[in-house]
Amino acid sequence: MRETLLHAPFEVHRILTMILAGGEGRRLGPLTAERAKPAVPFGGRYRIIDIVLSNMVNSGLTRIKVITQYKSASLEEHIARAWRLSPMLDSYIETLPAQQRTGLSWFKGSADAVYQTLHVIEDENPEHVTIFGGDHVYKMDVRQMLLDHLNKSADLTVAAIPVRKDEARSFGVIEIDAEGRILAFHEKVQDPPEMPGRPGWCLASMGNYIFKTGPLTSALHADAKDEASAHDFGRDIVPRMVAEKHNCFVYDFMTNRVPGEDPEGATAAYWRDIGTVDAYFEAQMDLVSVKPAFNLYNPRWPMRTGTNHDPPAKFVFRDEANARVGVATESLVSSGCIISGGRINRSVLSNRCRINSFSSVDECVLFENVVIGRHARIRRAIIDKDVEIPPNTEIGYDLAADRKRWSVSEGGVVVIPKRAKLADGGSIPPSS
Repeated sequence: MRETLLHAPFEVHRILTMILAGGEGRRLGPLTAERAKPAVPFGGRYRIIDIVLSNMVNSGLTRIKVITQYKSASLEEHIARAWRLSPMLDSYIETLPAQQRTGLSWFKGSADAVYQTLHVIEDENPEHVTIFGGDHVYKMDVRQMLLDHLNKSADLTVAAIPVRKDEARSFGVIEIDAEGRILAFHEKVQDPPEMPGRPGWCLASMGNYIFKTGPLTSALHADAKDEASAHDFGRDIVPRMVAEKHNCFVYDFMTNRVPGEDPEGATAAYWRDIGTVDAYFEAQMDLVSVKPAFNLYNPRWPMRTGTNHDPPAKFVFRDEANARVGVATESLVSSGCIISGGRINRSVLSNRCRINSFSSVDECVLFENVVIGRHARIRRAIIDKDVEIPPNTEIGYDLAADRKRWSVSEGGVVVIPKRAKLADGGSIPPSS
């Protein structure tokens, strides 16, 4: 029964997916100074947007619109070049930039973003619309949530996950009955209600929704007329539908099982909000673990992205007598990288990085085209693309000095912005 429902033809042809990818990602600055948060690199060769798109495509949902707004050029270029599905099978991934179709304002909130693109829903005429965020790290077989939505004849299904109460203030928190019906929705309140029988924990919305099309469009039209509304799904649309007694249910993300993953292991029901530099950094460090919670090596649920023509990574020099050895331990090293007599440990390297002789890179994330000079020592840093670190530079060893030059997170992660210019020793040239 499950397999029949999951692969029923109408699920492919009568479901439209909309990805909200217009977020500014202010807390991830300076990584978002020139790009939207979903366009930030992740895991060496991917972008954050690739994660949700992979979940959708792996789930068989291949009619996808990506709504963009903030500094979207990099994101739109990536999708156009990397994500080409077959029109023969009515499959596509297309971007929808803000166009001021309903007035002279840009998107005023997540709900307004969908309202301003309602013409797309009307053109496609789907029975159901999945609306997911484009800036979290997780694996999810969306078919299982869809099956739950269909079996309950729900007007709205919200994916939810338990979080600690001290963290729940940053989320929409849901109260439900024994059948999973939503009784109340509290968006980012200071004292969120706890889960019955589980003190200290709250049921938090993941910001992933499945709507029946009719109730969705009605709610969006009503919200657009409400001048007091923030035009946000969590603050306005979901509470409105709950108050109007629509069939609103929670989908328990903890029950979701992705093919090829250990159902009892650390990879089961993995979801992370990587809205801060420290959370983003820790999610990257997880990838280099022996048994990462977010496993990139599951052939049954691949993380997909575009291809490139970079050559394989190369490790050169083995002059152990002079400590000149090109070596990487517990690290991800992408195509085109050259580890030329330097050492890297617990690090993630994007394409075409070069680690020169006698240098040390420890617990770092390097974006594309980063060059580490000879005898440089870098620790707990994120270095954006097209940065050359001069010889003898030290970063991450004296945070007080680093704070005078760069952004340093609360957790002590140093962030070097895109195309930053460093003088010898790591200082900024006076002319800059």
